[in-house]
Amino acid sequence: MTGLLGALLPAVPLVAGLLGLLLPPAPRRDSATGGDRARTAAVTLGVAGAAGALALAVALLLTVDGPMETSATWVDFGGLAVTLGVRLDGAAALVAVAVTAVALAVQVYSIGYLRRGPHDDVDVDHRYPPYAAQISLFTGAMLLVVVAGDLIMLLVGWEVMGLCSYLLIAHDRRLAGAPAAAMKAFLVTRVGDVGFLLGIALLGVSTGSFRIADVLAHDHSGATLTAAGLLLLAGVAGKSAQFPLHTWLPDAMAGPTPISALIHAATMVAAGVYAVARLYPLFTAAPVTLTVLGVLGAVTLLLGALAATAQDDIKRVLAWSTVSQLGYMTGALAVGSPSAALFHLLTHAAFKALLFLAAGAVIHAVGTTLMSEMGGLRRSMPVTFWCTVVGLGALAGVPPLAGFWSKDGVLTVAESAALEGTGPAPSWVGWIVWIAGLVGVAVTAWYAGRLLLRAFFGAPRLPLVQPHDPPAVLRWPVLLLAVPAALLGLVGFVGAFADRLRFPTVPVAGSEDGLVHLGSGVLLPLAFLLFGAALVLLGWRRDRAADPAAALGPLRPVFARAFRLDDVQHTLVVRPVRALARAARTGDEVVVDGAVEGSGRAASGLGAGLAALHRAALPRAAAGVLAGALLIGLAAALVGVNR
Repeated sequence: MTGLLGALLPAVPLVAGLLGLLLPPAPRRDSATGGDRARTAAVTLGVAGAAGALALAVALLLTVDGPMETSATWVDFGGLAVTLGVRLDGAAALVAVAVTAVALAVQVYSIGYLRRGPHDDVDVDHRYPPYAAQISLFTGAMLLVVVAGDLIMLLVGWEVMGLCSYLLIAHDRRLAGAPAAAMKAFLVTRVGDVGFLLGIALLGVSTGSFRIADVLAHDHSGATLTAAGLLLLAGVAGKSAQFPLHTWLPDAMAGPTPISALIHAATMVAAGVYAVARLYPLFTAAPVTLTVLGVLGAVTLLLGALAATAQDDIKRVLAWSTVSQLGYMTGALAVGSPSAALFHLLTHAAFKALLFLAAGAVIHAVGTTLMSEMGGLRRSMPVTFWCTVVGLGALAGVPPLAGFWSKDGVLTVAESAALEGTGPAPSWVGWIVWIAGLVGVAVTAWYAGRLLLRAFFGAPRLPLVQPHDPPAVLRWPVLLLAVPAALLGLVGFVGAFADRLRFPTVPVAGSEDGLVHLGSGVLLPLAFLLFGAALVLLGWRRDRAADPAAALGPLRPVFARAFRLDDVQHTLVVRPVRALARAARTGDEVVVDGAVEGSGRAASGLGAGLAALHRAALPRAAAGVLAGALLIGLAAALVGVNR
């Protein structure tokens, strides 16, 4: 029964997505009735698929009481088999519940967010059916990653997510920046996915099987395992936006806000963290990989937090915040606690989905994403305001909200790895993760406070706009997500929850106890939290009309451009690739096409020359034949006379 639930879990949204893609397109700009019928069918399929998947995930969570696996050979390449099957445990069930809950909230929220109004895009109903279907495919692909028992099947879900992210970010291709942002997300993550594919191939060849159980049980050589682990980390860096492949994530804000919530909270970026946790014994057996992951996580954590301090676009603040929080998760993996990483993944899914959907309500009300054009929304949008307070408090780590407990779990295991050497990586990795995490707490409190003050306090900066809380279809998903954002962290004290969050194949080290004994290092994180909050509040009280980011001085443009790493990538990668493409095009046009066209021209010229010679020789040949005939005739006549 459990195996059937696991197999149906990704199948339900995938089937809903495929059926949605087969719906006839809604009419453009004409019949409202036809558009309504197509939209209603798309809404029904999308919501039903997400709700069905959530019901299956909850049933799976209630029924799975230990690791189980089912598999059947699909393809056998001379002994190297690819299997169809699922690999289930409590951690997979918990992540599946988070994915499906956020997906259902996004599907419902999108009904109101992407709706044609008197001044809205008249083609939105035409685009809605593929939009809803792509969300279902996105959800199913992530669930396939969660339950897959075979690395090839995991790779299929991994790549389908990449395709869906491209399609959804570029949902409205007429918007400035949307097509470019979609292409950037697709190409940057593909760079990492090349390494991910090679890592899977190397593990499969060395093991003789792609089944995750076989791969984990196999005794790999040190060099092979290290190489495979580093290749896998390339894909993780791309999907989970780790330095230096993080640059696609803020630009992905060009897509619809519900899609931003889906990517940042439940799919795509969570896949890399989950994949490392799922294959964690491989990484612990090759500590070099965890050392690299720890360094990347610490850099990503600080980079994302500092970049968030100077953004004016409310969605880009949240996007850089996601980059930073992903650094906490990879840092926890590096210091030896996949449980703490997954716990923060779950709480982050709740409060980040809440924040993006609340930001969508604000954007829907005021018509802009720029905080410099907001202000004073606290009284006119009280429900959105208080939900945002909960989300930002959880993000910053304010007790007793969810983010406090999960972030404290990460800092606790990092502290243990630094001071006691309990992690699989060297103790200095624990030090850099711990210090970066503490600094990140202060910086997060600063930019979270700035967002709250700029958007909801002070005088309105768009006096002609009359904002109000969103309608029920937008409001209820936000209200419901506020519950786990506030309370989910408390379940970390429940032993059964902690046991479910652990992968059975992961050896329980001393640092793994951090999930249960939360709060052992509360005072220092709280001090950093209060320090960051006090800085932004003091700056705002001096001049409530000013942007607290002005206090950054000359660092503000540096942080706003995220240390100009995009420019560095453009100089080192994009320009050379474009130059190479131009050279290849020129070579193709001049050399290849020139050779082909030149041979054709030569053949044509030779034919023309021969034809000219033939035309010129024809009269002479005719004259010669005639002359010859005359001579023969004269000779015959002379012979006859002589007789």
